[in-house]
Amino acid sequence: MRRFTRAAAAASTAVAVAGIMAGCATPEEKAVPKLPERICWGGAFAGSDVTPLLPPGDRVEFTPQSGEAFALTKELDSANCTLYVDGNTKFQAIATRRNFAESIEWSSWDSADPEPLDLGDKGIIYDTGANASFTCEPAENPNVPGKYVELRIHVSAAPDRSELRTALPTLMEKFMAFAQRELKCPGGSAAQ
Repeated sequence: MRRFTRAAAAASTAVAVAGIMAGCATPEEKAVPKLPERICWGGAFAGSDVTPLLPPGDRVEFTPQSGEAFALTKELDSANCTLYVDGNTKFQAIATRRNFAESIEWSSWDSADPEPLDLGDKGIIYDTGANASFTCEPAENPNVPGKYVELRIHVSAAPDRSELRTALPTLMEKFMAFAQRELKCPGGSAAQ
């Protein structure tokens, strides 16, 4: 009987230790989903520039418009590239054509405590994104529209806010160069 008691005690100790060890084991951490080499409208951003700004997840998806050609015409005055991680919006790049420079107004971002971003005609940067604008074709007079472009980048749930804040000016600069080239704006990056 003693042997049975010792064997039972040893077995229960082994089970308890195994249970404790299982509770201490760290679950396998998710990785950030792999992005294509170039993303948004066929290449506005390098996937490797955006990947560090994304949270871990199982799958990544883009809105259908993200794969279309980048164009801002009278019929289509906005282009949107939205990246989802596990079904939730985590990265957005938006370009909007405006007829007059005065139409670009960012007072709604005042609560985000933005700082100036020295890029294009004007720009701001805040904790989760950046806005910038540039003139593609100036208005000839107050009654004749021009072609002014407003760009926005928004990142949700970035793992490292300081890394995001450091990356945003460069991302916006690349976005602006891409938009100027694609829209064939005179004096911009159209020659590149």
